[in-house]
Amino acid sequence: MSFDPATLIYNDAGLIPCIAQAESGEVLMMAWMNAAAVAQTLATRRVTYWSRSRAAFWIKGATSGHTQELIDLRVDCDRDCLLAVVRQVGPACHTHRRSCFFTSVVGGETELMAPMVDGAD
Repeated sequence: MSFDPATLIYNDAGLIPCIAQAESGEVLMMAWMNAAAVAQTLATRRVTYWSRSRAAFWIKGATSGHTQELIDLRVDCDRDCLLAVVRQVGPACHTHRRSCFFTSVVGGETELMAPMVDGAD
């Protein structure tokens, strides 16, 4: 069965959240896609997001080399959120950490859960 990105449910800005998950199951990051970014990701197998601040495509790792190769793109039951299972090269987070989800809130206090690694995107 063929897939059409137009069948997804986008917000008023024409965007859909996409969660990037490593092959291991680790959640790496969340970013936004528009229909063209979804189509480009599927065509190239290089995860492409929509940068809201730059109003332009953002191919993960294009400048840093910390790429995300698409293994599988999954659509949630409401068709309003995506899960990209990826092969991550280098850190996913611009803070030089493997995952953007490195801060834990325990008992009202924050705790950093992951060290920095080389490079960032």
